[in-house]
Amino acid sequence: MATDAPPPSTEQHKLPTTEEFTEVQESAEFGELRRSYRSFAFPLTVAFIAWYLLYVLLSIYAGDFMGTQLFGNFNVALALGLAQFVTTFLIAWWYARHAAAKLDPKAEAIKSRMEGGA
Repeated sequence: MATDAPPPSTEQHKLPTTEEFTEVQESAEFGELRRSYRSFAFPLTVAFIAWYLLYVLLSIYAGDFMGTQLFGNFNVALALGLAQFVTTFLIAWWYARHAAAKLDPKAEAIKSRMEGGA
């Protein structure tokens, strides 16, 4: 089986010490990376869970509303259920863009410095 992956590197990377890990963890740069992640991920997680629980609660307590026909056999419950999938994919896409633009460059800079490349 042929692959296009390069062979493993034979050069040795310097492994960071515990003190170096602690120093990076306490750095302003790492704190900014953590804040950037948390300020994006936590609000979206809370919003999505609330949206999901709203759907479940409507299904339990508002059966007449959820059974309202929109057109043909397509009712409110089906529309909101499909919206759950759409929301999931939109959040994943949005997070991927956010990570590529804001998180990955900062993380790569820290990683390079830790491995002795910068």
